[in-house]
Amino acid sequence: MDRIRIVGGNELHGVIPISGAKNAALPLMIASLLTDDTLTLENVPHLADVEQLIRILGNHGADISVNGRRERQGESYARTVHFTSRNIVSTTAPYELVSKMRASFWVIGPLLAREGKARVSLPGGCAIGTRPVDLFIEGLAALGANIEIDGGYVNATAPAGGLIGARYVFPKVSVGATHVLMMAATLANGTTVLGNAAREPEVVDLAKCLNAMGAKISGQGTSTVTIEGVRSLSGARHHVLPDRIETGTYAMAVAMAGGDVILEDTEASLLDTALEAIRRAGAEISETNSGIRIVRNGAGIKPVDIVTDPFPGFPTDLQAQFMGLMTRSSGVSHITETIFENRFMHVQELARLGAKISLSGQTAKVEGVSRLKGAPVMATDLRASVSLVIAGLAAEGETMVSRVYHLDRGFERLEEKLTRCGAHVERVSD
Repeated sequence: MDRIRIVGGNELHGVIPISGAKNAALPLMIASLLTDDTLTLENVPHLADVEQLIRILGNHGADISVNGRRERQGESYARTVHFTSRNIVSTTAPYELVSKMRASFWVIGPLLAREGKARVSLPGGCAIGTRPVDLFIEGLAALGANIEIDGGYVNATAPAGGLIGARYVFPKVSVGATHVLMMAATLANGTTVLGNAAREPEVVDLAKCLNAMGAKISGQGTSTVTIEGVRSLSGARHHVLPDRIETGTYAMAVAMAGGDVILEDTEASLLDTALEAIRRAGAEISETNSGIRIVRNGAGIKPVDIVTDPFPGFPTDLQAQFMGLMTRSSGVSHITETIFENRFMHVQELARLGAKISLSGQTAKVEGVSRLKGAPVMATDLRASVSLVIAGLAAEGETMVSRVYHLDRGFERLEEKLTRCGAHVERVSD
């Protein structure tokens, strides 16, 4: 099993290309099930989750081809992928596929809308809380679906004439449920209004793609999204937006290690709140023609309190990384997690490096230390794993991160990108 070996102490200098967003690519790929024409997606990252979803879509009958690689110094960082779901051969998403990745449950929306039925296993994914699917089920039921749960599967059927437009207000903000209901409503009869909808850039990106396919969606990026149902959707070509989580992660890596790095092919507007927190921690951040520049030379890291919140708040997917940064701050910071109830599993691993962190409910108190020391640590989930890499960049000696398959789910060529900027990071195969 692969591990990541980090020898800390090197500043980062250079350019890091930011990949397409995993959290945008996955729902965009699933949207290909809504049409029998070809959906072409550009800037698709090469990640374990993407490859798993390709297998799942193939199970439903999608024909998928990859080409158009963009080369940068001999390394491929983006792909153009063509999805053609001319014939849906199965409306069942089996446990052995869905259990490996939670987002694969989202196929229930397009399958139900296009085929009138879907049988989808209850989802799996990383262990950061229960993350129930009740909002998906309630929302689809509001569109007229009949839903039963039996033997670990959600069995959904649409009325004889198809799904029916309706008004549904989410009891709490859910990005995944917003994706699913927005996709399902594109082919419903009548108009659907989603209240308290997620406002994340990935939701806006999906709406942009669906509109290019012939959908009639408005209000995306606000808490009220309106979808006028259409009879069918066509193919389209769409460029996946930059990964704001990867952007924030590398910005925090530079703030931790020190240096001067251009994050290329990304946009500051995707993560204003997170970048402001990094600025308050002592890094200089500016926009360039090609992306974002992060600089921290000499100055120490200042303590900053954050609270995770739905967009435009501080992203929960950057909480672990920011905690890694705060372990070396010059004071005490408080990090409060409001989205997921079990997202502090990285605390005990950071403590192995010398971090001083105490928990009280959903708040972590981080007392900055003057030095971290390398040690063997274990990744527990996707975002927690990269927080250990960030801490390792500033730790004395060697940090060895195991279970890096978590990293491969969401970070494309992480060790290569960091090494090109001067970090001592390498993948070790046992």
